[in-house]
Amino acid sequence: MTAINFVSPQEAVKVIKSGDRVHLSGVAVTPHSLIKPMVERGRNGELKNVTIQHIHIEGDVEFANPEFEGVFNSEQFFVGGNLRKQTQAGYACYIPVFLSETQKLIREGYLKVNVALIMCSVPDKHGFVSLGTSVDATLAALQNADTVIALVNPNVPRAWGDAIIPTSAIDIFVEDDSPLYCHDMGALSEMDQAIGKNVAELIDDGACLQMGIGGIPNAVLAQLGNHKDLGVHTEMFADGILPLVEKGVVNGRKKKTDPGKMVASFLMGSQKLYDFVDDNPMVAMMDVAHTNNVHVIRRNHKVTAINSALAVDITGQVCADSIGTKHYSGVGGQIDFIRGAGHSKGGKPIIALPSVTNKGLSKITPTLIEGSGVVSTRANMHWVVTEYGAVNLYGKTLQERARLMTSIAHPDHREMLDKAAFDRFGSHYRFVQS
Repeated sequence: MTAINFVSPQEAVKVIKSGDRVHLSGVAVTPHSLIKPMVERGRNGELKNVTIQHIHIEGDVEFANPEFEGVFNSEQFFVGGNLRKQTQAGYACYIPVFLSETQKLIREGYLKVNVALIMCSVPDKHGFVSLGTSVDATLAALQNADTVIALVNPNVPRAWGDAIIPTSAIDIFVEDDSPLYCHDMGALSEMDQAIGKNVAELIDDGACLQMGIGGIPNAVLAQLGNHKDLGVHTEMFADGILPLVEKGVVNGRKKKTDPGKMVASFLMGSQKLYDFVDDNPMVAMMDVAHTNNVHVIRRNHKVTAINSALAVDITGQVCADSIGTKHYSGVGGQIDFIRGAGHSKGGKPIIALPSVTNKGLSKITPTLIEGSGVVSTRANMHWVVTEYGAVNLYGKTLQERARLMTSIAHPDHREMLDKAAFDRFGSHYRFVQS
């Protein structure tokens, strides 16, 4: 293996020029040791009109603050909590795109990448490093960037799959020992547990799971201890899956693609999760072009895709990215997996959400708020789950859907929803059986 010459972060980011587009690796491996000196160059007047591109990054996002308008422009494929305020105020931009196609924007030249800032593991004896917890669109970025700068960090797990890249793919190396960002599991609320129970009852033995992070996915996983032969093919997983692996419930035996492998594109969790992934051949960290490809997803049987929403109207239209015109998150991989699960033999696309907001407003609505984005159309909908039950909208008329959606709404809002459905569909609605 050729010896690696390391430079300081300040020296490394000198390659960035005004007008460049810079891609950041994200989530747990957000490269802040390179972001900070880049921001300092902007503060000192050395840079202007630099576009910073990423999916979701953790930690401080100073470059999106008003003082850097005209210096840095944040273009994100998903709006995280740390950039929500700046995005809604117009200081950061959002690119609507299916997660599966984030890499396509880069590979097909829609978004030119001049510099990729990434974080990776230390090189092995063969001269390879691992992208660790985030492959997603970062692999496409480093493959197409003019210059790749890597933080070589011993805290990055040596994940397998598409995460493994040769050191020859990297142009500039910087030593770093920053801890990875962690997200520990919180306590499950009664609401989470009720929704989790209703979702878990829909999951068959031998199912292939897609889930995210948070209370509802963790509550679902906590209910699956007596299941058998579950698989994982997902864009991400977190700590909630680990007890099921330890018990042998998750083993991937029934998977048709990547059998025996837990497939994901990025991870976010505790140090225990990162230790689990390290040098573990059971885990394949893959390009988002593979994990979120509908044709790949559908090959597995009984794909059970569990996603959430900000609101669902009585006909099954799902808003998951905005509250009215204010962007809150993003399209993400919801449609990729809703479609993939819908085409899977025995598959179950599921939207799971609390029946009300923290302020008691119904998340099941007569119509979506004006300006809201429809992430999943009513034609995509199968199962919708709240703490009050689970209903299957697939093959149902609009009137039947309204009946079903009202039945799992919070009791305080059912009369309102029923009246709205009657006003919309007329007297025939009263004779429709759900």
